[in-house]
Amino acid sequence: MNLSNRILVMGSSGSGKSTLARQLGEHLNLPVMHVDTFIWQPGWVLTPKDEREQAIAAATAQPAWVFDGNKWLTQADTVIFIDINRFVCLWRVFKRWAKYYGQTRPDLTEGCPEKIDLEFLVYIWTWQHRKRRKILAWLAEIELSKQVIHLKGHKAASKFLHNL
Repeated sequence: MNLSNRILVMGSSGSGKSTLARQLGEHLNLPVMHVDTFIWQPGWVLTPKDEREQAIAAATAQPAWVFDGNKWLTQADTVIFIDINRFVCLWRVFKRWAKYYGQTRPDLTEGCPEKIDLEFLVYIWTWQHRKRRKILAWLAEIELSKQVIHLKGHKAASKFLHNL
């Protein structure tokens, strides 16, 4: 399978987006961008929407990248959707929290230590109901003009990487 030089990785929090994006970046020698670094400033302060949209537009104007995040990037030539159930996502988020407790993860803005709160847990729990259908509809719209890869389950993501 040949992947393009502009790859978007989508999925729920805890689905493995950042891990897959990082591994793809290493394997394909492409820069990796994480949407959370555009959204959050140190201390978990939201970046104003117009400022973050400008920063994302400038970053994705580059000729090659892997972008981790649920952002409808029309510049992407390949879109990978990691479709994993919410129980697995929640489990992974708790594991990540334990691993990075009090620290900033590599895919976050420095000064944003790992945290879990009720709002975040509800976001993950309701993500499939709120976001999944919209993503699937968008993927159906673009599948003739872009390479769409729908990874159903965590084993599919591992197999995908192994087969590259």
